[in-house]
Amino acid sequence: MGSSEDPASEKPVTAPAADVEAESSSTVRVQSIVRKWKREDLLKKGSLVLRGLALVFSLLSFIIMASNKHGDWKNFDRYEEYRYLVAIAILSSLYTMFQVFVQLHQLSTGKELGLAPRTYGLINFFGDQIVAYLLISAASTAVPRTNQMREGADNSFTDSSAASISMAFFAFFALAVSAMLSGFKLSTQTYI
Repeated sequence: MGSSEDPASEKPVTAPAADVEAESSSTVRVQSIVRKWKREDLLKKGSLVLRGLALVFSLLSFIIMASNKHGDWKNFDRYEEYRYLVAIAILSSLYTMFQVFVQLHQLSTGKELGLAPRTYGLINFFGDQIVAYLLISAASTAVPRTNQMREGADNSFTDSSAASISMAFFAFFALAVSAMLSGFKLSTQTYI
């Protein structure tokens, strides 16, 4: 009957402790990299959504105020504050349109538009902050004029002005959050 081997007496083959540690260490690294990629993807998409919202609100602010002509004295271009709001809304629309175009190009092709990532990050960070500041400045300047006019008579001219100012405030909030995301992305970039 030859050799009799008892299957219960066989010992399971185990990997040395160093192999187990290396395997778990590499698994942790892979998971860390995957989390980083997901976070970067979420930041890119979130930034695109915020800039898209800022574009829509800026365009609405511009269109509503530019079409705010209701007679002789009820004309937006007679008031410096409203002209300033229109100018900043146009500037904000152009800036956010460019940023949305660049981000859509990057997401669809995976290629940068010729700028180094750090330079592009700085442009995003400072551009978002400057345009957001200009929006809040223009909206804040137009509020007292609208309130003053509403004391005399609340009409379609003041309602349109208030709607345009509200859209500028919404555009400001979207760009302010986008500026925070840009700052976060800039601070987490590796320069190696």
